[in-house]
Amino acid sequence: MDALNFAEKPTLLVVDDTPDNLSLMNSLLKGEYSVKVASSGEKALKIANGETPPDLILLDIVMPGMDGYEVCRILKSEPRTRDIPVIFLTARAQEQDEKMGLELGAVDYITKPISPPIVQARVKTHLHVKATADFLRDKADFLEQEVSNRTREVMAIQDVTILAMASLAETRDSDTGNHIRRTQFYVRALALHLRGHPRFAAQLSEQTITTLFKSAPLHDIGKVGIPDRILLKPGRFTPEEFEMMKTHTVLGREAIEHAEQALGTPVAFLTMAKEIAYSHQEKWDGSGYPEGLAGEAIPLSARLMAVADVYDALISRRVYKEGMPHEAAVTIIAEGRGRHFDPDVVDSFLAIQDEFRAIAGRFVDSDDDMARKQAYLTISGSATA
Repeated sequence: MDALNFAEKPTLLVVDDTPDNLSLMNSLLKGEYSVKVASSGEKALKIANGETPPDLILLDIVMPGMDGYEVCRILKSEPRTRDIPVIFLTARAQEQDEKMGLELGAVDYITKPISPPIVQARVKTHLHVKATADFLRDKADFLEQEVSNRTREVMAIQDVTILAMASLAETRDSDTGNHIRRTQFYVRALALHLRGHPRFAAQLSEQTITTLFKSAPLHDIGKVGIPDRILLKPGRFTPEEFEMMKTHTVLGREAIEHAEQALGTPVAFLTMAKEIAYSHQEKWDGSGYPEGLAGEAIPLSARLMAVADVYDALISRRVYKEGMPHEAAVTIIAEGRGRHFDPDVVDSFLAIQDEFRAIAGRFVDSDDDMARKQAYLTISGSATA
């Protein structure tokens, strides 16, 4: 209760243009309160906006220059002073005068000549009311901040958990961990560019793009379930091996579904993660897997990931190959327009290809990354000779 700290006297500001009235109020109140006085509305506003604002203001109405009504109006219009209780203390006793004062935001209206016990009682009452209001407001601010802090903490834990799960899949693949980060930023870049397209504007809200960015790292989580002899094979797959490899889409969706079921409630980023994990190998012309979906039947999130994933696979170094130049990868993506990829997504990619190049440079695979991957492959007995 900062406004009514009984270890210190609350501060009152008395505003009146008559010196005798100021002297009378000071004598009446100084025993319990720290009293400041102002002989004009202008001086009152200066004190109220000072380093230590008063806890309550006793305000006359009839004063030369700025009257009490205008002072009250200004006080209530400023965030710094609007919560200071104002009690009008005036000789104006008409009902319409009191009505106007209360409508301007005053908490009370006392007419002169005053009754000292009534003034003291009402001042004390309104200080207690203000103290309670301040306490509740501070409590609400504290709780709001706590909720905000906890929300940020939960989101941070969520993000770290997603990356940890995705990294687990990547450690068993020939990709490096930077593949996760690159594809995450590629997908967001495509989504941000496409939200200006009339075909996609309704689907790509700011929240959806945030969810896409959060979900993207789980696109290959199903690779955890693929045997090393297939996952780490540097050469071409046999038909049987390819069929086994294709199941990573189903395994990924099932893994995320199990997590969702454990939570007991749908979660937006997990729903989108399932779409991406299950459908990012589908092709626009229907020749992809696991369901052979075509065109708009493929979720937009998966269509975005398809371009991001293929581009990164083309340009990235692997322990068994060098990465392709950016320009060559762009040519392949362009050639896949309308066959492998959504035509409008490819057009967006072509428009922001320099941004893709910058992202790739920002999260480039280091020699240490490649050495660690080579060591893992060697231990697994799957490295090339």
